[in-house]
Amino acid sequence: MSNVQLQIGGRSYTVACQDGQEAHIARLGQAIDAKLESLGANVRQNEPRTLLFAALLLADEVHELKNRPATAGGDEPDVTPGLEALAARLEQLAASLEA
Repeated sequence: MSNVQLQIGGRSYTVACQDGQEAHIARLGQAIDAKLESLGANVRQNEPRTLLFAALLLADEVHELKNRPATAGGDEPDVTPGLEALAARLEQLAASLEA
């Protein structure tokens, strides 16, 4: 097991992950931080609630991508498994941050 230090919403969090997953977890943390940043200062509530709101927005984006109609040519790769894995990981991160 490894630990990754994430900077999210101006705070530092240490998250445990499997060896070799450090860069991936860091990118997920950056995505969450970017989502929080896009919300602006007017939605700053208590920390767990704000993180939950950002996770819900990211999960909604994943949901919309998964349910987007396929193109007529069918040339686009199926990204559903990757998006499902990302959504599951975001839920795990949100749960660990609330604990």
